[in-house]
Amino acid sequence: MNLNCYNIVIIGGGVIGTSIAYHLTKHGCRPVVIESGDLASGSSGACDGLVFMQSKKPGIHLSLAMESLKRFKSLQQELPMDIEFRQTGGRVLIQTPEEYRAMKKFVCEQKETGLDVCLMDREKTLEAEPFLSPEIYGSTYSPLDAQVNPINLTLGFALAAKKNHAGIITQTKVLGILTHNNRVTGVSTTKGDIKADLVVNAAGSMAGLVSEMAGLCIPIRPRRGQIVVTQSASRVISSCLISAQYIAAKFDPSLAGQAGEGISVEQACNGNLLLGSTREFEGFRKENTLAGIRRIISQTTAILPVLKTLQVIRTFAGLRPYTPDGLPVLGPVRSLEGFFMAAGHEGDGIALSPITGELMADMILGLKTPIPLDAFSPERFEAKGGLAHD
Repeated sequence: MNLNCYNIVIIGGGVIGTSIAYHLTKHGCRPVVIESGDLASGSSGACDGLVFMQSKKPGIHLSLAMESLKRFKSLQQELPMDIEFRQTGGRVLIQTPEEYRAMKKFVCEQKETGLDVCLMDREKTLEAEPFLSPEIYGSTYSPLDAQVNPINLTLGFALAAKKNHAGIITQTKVLGILTHNNRVTGVSTTKGDIKADLVVNAAGSMAGLVSEMAGLCIPIRPRRGQIVVTQSASRVISSCLISAQYIAAKFDPSLAGQAGEGISVEQACNGNLLLGSTREFEGFRKENTLAGIRRIISQTTAILPVLKTLQVIRTFAGLRPYTPDGLPVLGPVRSLEGFFMAAGHEGDGIALSPITGELMADMILGLKTPIPLDAFSPERFEAKGGLAHD
């Protein structure tokens, strides 16, 4: 392969990097994706498949997710792989009166953003999900929440991009970002240098380290999430479930230690249940821990007692790319011409991948984006000591 027949390098072969590559090829571009391992070997291959609207902050974050959701149905037809997209609806479980009051306010704000969502008491919740514990206090429900196979989605983007003449190079590490006069000129890799006019950092939980290669300080940190998988079972939930604690811990790490990390439950097409999840700052350690697995099992069986009848068949863990404000980092870095950020999605990478790929392609090509992206700009960290450039 001629490494210098491409002028756009995308670092990261996860769902974000491959989506950007696919959307660039729709404009006639020929980007190349550089992945240190295999495609979907990072966060995209070690997560559940929730496409959850209710876990997004009301406002621009939720608006972006809703735009992304609109694109999944067409992707099911466009991509050369079944992404197993199903709009099953989603439910946020409420366990205390305090959570009920907080979620009532949250639902009002989400409705103002345009989300179809409602608040339910205990009786209505148990009618909809009879296997839940009768101790549940209530829930919120949105018919828009969905599921997808995250590995198939990533591979689907990659295969479609490759069909459109993008390059996909795996088992290749990026060693450095090549620059001259504050402008990107390419990347150095274990397979040689690649000249490029534009470099996109879509390296997920590794994006902070890649930014450092370019002399930048962008606060993206790995946040470990452990997941438990059960044996296949007949349908025990009609929609995807997360808890109100899960949302609270997502946006405020201190709450995870005080009130718990919350839970998520998804039943896949084949009947297996995916139970999650922890939110831990443990550097780049991806191994499961007995304490984490016990915590997940304890919390999920308390809410969904039928789980006690199922066998655990495996566990896995992945690293979410965390940012301090819970929003992804999207767009060009002003201090280094030709360098773009597309990372920091935390647990929202799967849900936001279609719209991220589309908007990043627009920005890279200098086109006007249909959604204002100032809230996601890398420059928002400037005042807090980020984005220093050597």
